[in-house]
Amino acid sequence: MTAMESKPTRGGATDKGRWADPRSQIRDNAMRIGFDAVGFCPATLGPEARARLAHFIQAGYHGDMGWLAAKAEQRSHPQSLWPEARSVIVVGFSYAPKDDPLAITAQRSKGAISVYARNRDYHDLIKGKLKHLAQVLVSRFACEVKVFVDTAPVMEKPLAQSSGLGWQGKHTNLVSRDHGSWLLLGEIYTTLQLQQDETTGDHCGSCSRCLDVCPTKAFPAPYRLDATRCISYLTIEHKGPIPHDLRKGIGNRIYGCDDCLAVCPWNKFARPTTHEQLIGTDTLNAPLLAELVALDDHRFRSMFSGSPIKRIGRNRFVRNVLIAIGNSNDLALRPSAEALRLDPDPVVAEAADWAAEQLDQLSP
Repeated sequence: MTAMESKPTRGGATDKGRWADPRSQIRDNAMRIGFDAVGFCPATLGPEARARLAHFIQAGYHGDMGWLAAKAEQRSHPQSLWPEARSVIVVGFSYAPKDDPLAITAQRSKGAISVYARNRDYHDLIKGKLKHLAQVLVSRFACEVKVFVDTAPVMEKPLAQSSGLGWQGKHTNLVSRDHGSWLLLGEIYTTLQLQQDETTGDHCGSCSRCLDVCPTKAFPAPYRLDATRCISYLTIEHKGPIPHDLRKGIGNRIYGCDDCLAVCPWNKFARPTTHEQLIGTDTLNAPLLAELVALDDHRFRSMFSGSPIKRIGRNRFVRNVLIAIGNSNDLALRPSAEALRLDPDPVVAEAADWAAEQLDQLSP
C-alpha cells in the first residue's frame, strides 16, 4: 500500500482567543462535515501497541504484507513518520449495515462481499472529508497538518483507542459503544497541541463470539490475529494460490469477511449508516457467481470502477470466485469452472481445476 496523505500546510494568523477549546470547535466541524465519531490523542503510542505489532511480525502473522514489517518503526512511533506532529485527530465513519451481513453466506450460488466494499471506495470518501476538516484547522489554528486514510504506515486502531473512540476487541478491530464494530477510520496528524480525550477501557468481558465464529480459526488467542489464516487477507492481500486447507472455510466469501465483526454484541447500539455511498448496492449485495467468474479484465475494471475491489485486479478476484464455486455444491456452475482451467493466469487455472474437482465429487 502507498501513503495517502497531504503535504504539511501552514495557515495564517488568527484570533485564537475566540477558540478557547480547540477540541470542541474541531469536533463540531467534524460532525458537520459528516463524521460520526471524533477523538483526540497525543502523537505517540504506548509500549503495548508496539509490542503487539512486534509480536505480530515476529510470528509471521503478516504473511505477504511485507510493508508492515518494512515500516514498523513509523507505525510504532507516529513522530517517526512526521517528527513535528504533536497530536492526532482520529475520526470514525459508520458503515453499519441495515440487514444481517452474514445472511448472504448461506446463498452459495452468490458471492459474499464485505459490507464496506459493496459500494464506493471509502478511502476517497473519507479522505475528501478529512481534507475539508484539515483546511478548517489550518485556517483557524495556524497549524500544520497531514491527512491519512488507512494506507499510510499508521496504527489506526491503537490511535483510535487512545483517542477514546473505542477499544480494540478480541478480534483486534475497534469496538465502539455507539457504533459497534462498524467504524471506518481516518487520521489528521497536526502540530497543534490538543488535550487527550478520555479512553473507554476494554468492554469485551468474557465474550468470545468473534473468536468462535471465525471460519478459518484465524485467532490463535484473544487479541491476536494470524492474518495468514484470515479470509480478508486471503481474498484481498494474498496474491498466490489460497492454501487448500483453508478453502472450505472461505465458503462463498469472495472479497473480505465480516463474520467476527457481525457477531459483536455491541452492534446492537449501532444505527444503520446514513452515508449513501456506503450503503450496499443491489449489484454487490448478492452477486451471482456465474456472472462474476466470466469477467475479463475490461469488464472487471468497468464493473468495479470506483470500488475498493478494483485494486486486487481481475485475476485475484476470479480466483476468489472460483473458490466460492468449488464450495457452492451447485453442479450448474461446473461449466464456469471448466471454462477457466486453461486460463493464462496459473493461479486462476489452478483454482478452476480445484473448483471443478470439488463439484465432480457431487456427481452420482
